Amino acid sequence: MLHITLPDGSQREFPGPVTVAEVAASIGSGLAKAALAGKIDGKVVDTSFLITQDSPLSIVTAKDADGLEVIRHSTAHLLAYAVKDLFPEAQVTIGPVIENGFFYDFSYKRPFTPDDLVAIEKRMTELANKDEPVVRRVLPRDEAVTYFKGMGEHYKAEIIASIPSNEDVSLYREGAFEDLCRGPHVPSTGKLKHFKLMKVAGAYWRGDHRNEMLQRIYGTAWATKDELQQHLTMIEEAEKRDHRKLGRELDLFHIDEHAPGLVFWHPKGWTLWQEVEQYMRRVYRDNGYQEVKGPQIIDKSLWEKTGHWDKYRDNMFTTESEKREYALKPMNCPGHILIYKQGIKSYRDLPLRYGEFGQCHRNEPSGGLHGIMRVRGFTQDDGHIFCTEEQILPECLAYTALLQKVYADFGFKNIIYKVATRPDARIGSDEVWDKAEHALMESLRASGCEFEISPGDGAFYGPKIEYTLKDAIGRQWQCGTMQVDFSMPERLDAEYVGEDGARHRPVMLHRAIVGSLERFIGILIEEHAGALPTWLSPVQVAVLNITDAQADYCREIAKSLQNQGLRVITNLRNEKITYKIREHALQKLPFIIVVGDKEKEAGAVAVRARGNKDLGVMPLEAFSKLIAADVSSKV
Repeated sequence: MLHITLPDGSQREFPGPVTVAEVAASIGSGLAKAALAGKIDGKVVDTSFLITQDSPLSIVTAKDADGLEVIRHSTAHLLAYAVKDLFPEAQVTIGPVIENGFFYDFSYKRPFTPDDLVAIEKRMTELANKDEPVVRRVLPRDEAVTYFKGMGEHYKAEIIASIPSNEDVSLYREGAFEDLCRGPHVPSTGKLKHFKLMKVAGAYWRGDHRNEMLQRIYGTAWATKDELQQHLTMIEEAEKRDHRKLGRELDLFHIDEHAPGLVFWHPKGWTLWQEVEQYMRRVYRDNGYQEVKGPQIIDKSLWEKTGHWDKYRDNMFTTESEKREYALKPMNCPGHILIYKQGIKSYRDLPLRYGEFGQCHRNEPSGGLHGIMRVRGFTQDDGHIFCTEEQILPECLAYTALLQKVYADFGFKNIIYKVATRPDARIGSDEVWDKAEHALMESLRASGCEFEISPGDGAFYGPKIEYTLKDAIGRQWQCGTMQVDFSMPERLDAEYVGEDGARHRPVMLHRAIVGSLERFIGILIEEHAGALPTWLSPVQVAVLNITDAQADYCREIAKSLQNQGLRVITNLRNEKITYKIREHALQKLPFIIVVGDKEKEAGAVAVRARGNKDLGVMPLEAFSKLIAADVSSKV
């Protein structure tokens, strides 16, 4: 008898080998209909998979994360099926699952158009409605190469030819279309109901710019109609919030072809930058950090010692002077160790906290650049704490509390916490790793934070906590980090004199709260859809006159508010007041003050708040208190 153990611990007996589908049917017709795949010993398999020995089994449905992965993988094949059906001369290449969807790359004689996407999506729906079975078969590698060459699918043949000759390959057929794939797939195309094609982009064959440019069709697929609609709504909202679009409209910054991946900050954008930087500078000052500044260019010998030259060389900008090779720093940590090493340090000096708004440069591929979110030159709110092993826990505990306050001040209260643990390739004893991982986890527990474990995702020198923000429309942004490093102090010979009079290595904690200021400002712009809180808004108040008779009074109002430390502009142009109000409302200013003869005579102001809210007429002193409270609250 064959015994199948289900997730609830119950067992089912079968007289001989049995498929996943047959097990699901034995449990109930509803589960049999919902089954997309099975999971045996952690591996997801087709419902047609034949179980030949006693095994644990869970039935995968659309409600499971694995089920959604199978849906997306299968929808990528459905896309290729539809493209080949409509455009027989097109060649298919690769089509993986990605976050929230999938893509498939095609070689075709002309660019696909938006009308083509509409036609392809319609054909995908028609093919799905035919509910054709998806059938797997296995061929020897060389036979599979010959088979795809015979169909004219030269890219597929090239992929298969790169597989070792002694291996078999699996193919999946649905209707008239057959594709190379490891699987698993849904049992039939009728399981694919909720998808949409999103866009076409260029992509080099196998990611190599020396190869042919292919056409990549992106799509999204979901388990339910509601989930698909929610995702499409989120995308629509994200487009409205796109920081690149808002950066132009609000005159904050621009990216220029003369400096790809670098940012030109306009006056209002630089004002926003300074508010973020000065806020973080106060955070440094109030929490025991000493601000330092390291050089931009450092001899390559230092990067060789730290290991960065071997690991990051391709992403580093280099230069040469007097037959010495230098690199623009891609990170700040080695420089902070050199500062630490100046003079003898005692255990009494620890923990020693350095902070730097360090400008870094990384030679990111041009295709990966994205507004100010991903750039080649960026500034980090970088900090490094030199401490003893016993101080790791209290330092991490204090850091998490600090990070939570900073994020809340910027309007983020939904934080996801992950602890990345030891990788297989690592340095240091298990005892040290145990202590470091325990300290990170205990610091989060003591902070009342639920966290996930990311097994094996730590750096080779130590584990880390990753702090991820969840924004107003549900997107996640990994910003903060706390890394425990036993390696770099060793490599660069950093020491302190212990209580026993002997020399010891400090532990180095790498920490950043907002990370890249450029990226964080982009996140802020998108989180608030450009309507930044009053304390961050580059212009907080616009003072408008109705006629020239109020011009001097407007200047007096502006001067009074500026003396209060507010950022104020006046618009005294001879234009209709409705036009001026609309102009500044489109700039998403927190407050607009309108002054006519009545307000001038009463020494008052008519106040409009963002969102076309009329706050009425009030004394200037009352408005000053109102906006001061707004700035202070950081709401």
